[in-house]
Amino acid sequence: MIIEIGHFSVVVAWVLTLLGIGSSIAALQSRNADWVRVGRIAVTLTFGLLFIGMASLVYSFLVRDFSVLYVANNSNSKLPFFYTVAAVWGGHEGSLLLWAFILSSFSTLAVWLHWRTQPTIMPYLIAVESAVMLGFLSLIVFLSSPFARLVPTPLDGKDLNPLLQDPAMVMHPPMLYMGYVGFSIPFSFAMAALFSGRLGEEWIKVTQRWTIFAWLCLTTGILLGGYWAYYELGWGGYWGWDPVENASFMPWLVGTAYLHSVLVQEKRKMFKVWNLLLIIVTFSLSLIGTFLVRSGVLTSVHTFATDPERGLYILIFITAIIGTAFGALIIQSKKLKSQIEMDSFVSRESVFLFNNLFFLVAAATVFLGTLYPLMVETLQGGKVTVGPPYYNAVFMPIALGLLFLMGIGPYIPWRKASASNLKKNFLVPLIVGVVTIVLLFISGIHSLYALAGGFVVGFSGSAIFLDFGKISKLYANREHVNIFKGFLKAFSANQRRYSSLITHIGVLILVIGIIASTIYQTEKVVSMKVGDTFSIADYEMKLLDIHEVEGKNWKAQEGVFEVTQDNEVITKLRPQKRVYTASQSPTTESAIHAINMGHIFLTMPDVSADGVAVARGVINPLILWVWGGGGIMGLGVLLNIFRPRRREE
Repeated sequence: MIIEIGHFSVVVAWVLTLLGIGSSIAALQSRNADWVRVGRIAVTLTFGLLFIGMASLVYSFLVRDFSVLYVANNSNSKLPFFYTVAAVWGGHEGSLLLWAFILSSFSTLAVWLHWRTQPTIMPYLIAVESAVMLGFLSLIVFLSSPFARLVPTPLDGKDLNPLLQDPAMVMHPPMLYMGYVGFSIPFSFAMAALFSGRLGEEWIKVTQRWTIFAWLCLTTGILLGGYWAYYELGWGGYWGWDPVENASFMPWLVGTAYLHSVLVQEKRKMFKVWNLLLIIVTFSLSLIGTFLVRSGVLTSVHTFATDPERGLYILIFITAIIGTAFGALIIQSKKLKSQIEMDSFVSRESVFLFNNLFFLVAAATVFLGTLYPLMVETLQGGKVTVGPPYYNAVFMPIALGLLFLMGIGPYIPWRKASASNLKKNFLVPLIVGVVTIVLLFISGIHSLYALAGGFVVGFSGSAIFLDFGKISKLYANREHVNIFKGFLKAFSANQRRYSSLITHIGVLILVIGIIASTIYQTEKVVSMKVGDTFSIADYEMKLLDIHEVEGKNWKAQEGVFEVTQDNEVITKLRPQKRVYTASQSPTTESAIHAINMGHIFLTMPDVSADGVAVARGVINPLILWVWGGGGIMGLGVLLNIFRPRRREE
């Protein structure tokens, strides 16, 4: 009965999205504010009904109601509580319901927050959000319902995919969805601006924090996915250019370009077309990412559906959204021409323009590498693989260019930069960058990417710290306080700017971790018995024992490895080869020890019947800088979101 209540609630929510669209159209035609209120009520009730739908599905999982087909396919009586809740979005149907629920949450919040400040564009906002909601709810109601019953009821369920029974994967999908869906709000405001003809900077300012929050969620989701891949898949890496990883990375790239580009429109009333284009592309790529993952056209642990009807529906839906958005942009393009022209290519405006181009080229590179194999398979029937060599050769130079621009953009003047200004702001960073190259080369690092990365990190990092130092000294002298209090004063007075620079520092730290852990990773695979030893880098690993261990829903063979350096015991690592009892699916559980800001990474992929174990050791130098840099990026974004409001905002 509970699951039927949830099903009924979602069907009624589908009807209410039609009411939201219809009432918005009626409001625009009649100019009657009562119709807008009806739309607001419809959006709010949709949220409440989808909450009931989600709650009923969660309840069905918790009580192990295997008469529900979705529960039986994605759960098991032995599944721990934590993963039982997470199994709600562990499959195709539940993940779509979660997406729709988050979308309704954001829509309701946006409508109520901006109800009084944006009355003119409110009907457009309600209509666009309801249209997107209608698309997802139609898929859920007619093609991908998580509420279907299973007759006869099985005694137990099939279990959740063992690879998804992990804390990082519990949080990874919701964070990605919050990022994807979060971009729907600036997208809807952009569409409202296009449809209403209100093409100034107001929609940019209104959606500023929405955009930053969506970017933070998407970034967090990507980092969580990378961390999960790092220790759960057992290959010692955090990014393999998997097509589904790329599906989330593409909107992140264009969304990042948009975040930077709007600054030009706010300051100089330029890039109006660019910004509308970028937010349309960002949300479009979020939807395309959904198509890639949910349609089953990709083969990955992330993908769920294999029904071609679902894939065709999603493709038609995405085409309708993208076609409408770009059509509106083309129709209004004449009104979007800026009256202000760029004064010089040596200016902050030009740096942001190149920044946009680099990000778009990077996204196009990933897009081509992701979809090219699918196109070849569709047109020719053969299979091709686009892997890390392609991305390293094409994407990495673009990434280095973006990092270099990151060090220039905040410090080059608007309109036009003079030679004296360039010398004043960039001579020291340029020297630091060159010195960094020399020091790295002398220390034995000769990789071209490592040296180029060292230069841009040295250049951009020194530019940021020089700026912090100058402004801190200025405020310290003016307020007659020490340099630390001067920095706090400066930060408080310019929180938006300096929180962004903290995010940039996090990016640089993350880049150092990526370069070191990618280029200078050491790996060794050996077969060994108890008592055998193998060496990797400066470490010795001795297999002391192999024994069986058991969890709530799995059994495993666990190896005990003693790790020594210079005859001194550092730690004991316990990698496992697990088999989950319900599905009989094997997994490789890694053992990790942090040392010198890096990791000793060990897995035991196989154990034979006669006790011979395959051990795989990996040394990842400075890999903790990847996660630490991501944390600093998040701190900078949070400081930006929660900065004090100013009148001009």
